Amino acid sequence: MSATRTLHFIKRQKLCSAWTVRGFANKSDEGWLGSMFAHKVDARRDAHSNLLSKKETSNLYKIQFHNVKPEYLDAYNKLSAEVHSELHQDVDYPCEIVGSWNTWYGEQDQAVHLWRYIGGYPALTESLRKLNLSTAYLAFRKERSKMLLSRRNQLLLEFSFWNEPTPRSGPNIYELRSYQLKPGTMIEWGNNWARAIKYRQENNEAVGGFFTQIGELYVVHHLWAYKDLQTRQETRNTAWLKEGWDVNVHYTMPLIQKMQSRIMIPMEHSPLK
Repeated sequence: MSATRTLHFIKRQKLCSAWTVRGFANKSDEGWLGSMFAHKVDARRDAHSNLLSKKETSNLYKIQFHNVKPEYLDAYNKLSAEVHSELHQDVDYPCEIVGSWNTWYGEQDQAVHLWRYIGGYPALTESLRKLNLSTAYLAFRKERSKMLLSRRNQLLLEFSFWNEPTPRSGPNIYELRSYQLKPGTMIEWGNNWARAIKYRQENNEAVGGFFTQIGELYVVHHLWAYKDLQTRQETRNTAWLKEGWDVNVHYTMPLIQKMQSRIMIPMEHSPLK
């Protein structure tokens, strides 16, 4: 065989090998290779809020983050306790405080409040109307403004597969784990956590799971309760011993852009002690 024919033969062999490898890769995309890098969900033609939130209730939640001037933290806590307790006891006010905390580890001198509007957006509108007519609340808001460095809030819906937050006796510490997801991944996150939440409910540590509707979008908040930090560590370590928990972590980690953990201490008036 001449050198020219030998060279052509080698090129044809390489070309055939390349097509063979390409064909194998295409088939494998639907097999083990695809399962390693992507967890596919069915296409949906409905809003995420309708697919992921609870159908039996129409509750809306609001979470507030208040960064308090350090020298005013005690005064802020006292003032908040007085006003929040009064609002919580008003049967005509369609809103209730779920929990109030000070951040222990995370952003310092910070207060976090979680509210529930019973009846959704109409309840929110009615609550704002009542507050704007309340001279006591307007005075509170003016006094509070002197104590704050900044504040922000988000409106949330509750994941259908999480238990609804209810009052707890204490003492407990609370962890608020917040996840900024990649846009378009909320359904996939919900699908995975709907299967995985059972691994984190045996010790009654799961308090509530929420996703944003207004404010920063594609944000998820998971709220957990523990006796102390040692119990938190042991509970989280135990989850890794359960078959299936590692799968949830494997599929949800790529969906996250950034995440944050706050360890929080309940305020005196918080229903979640």
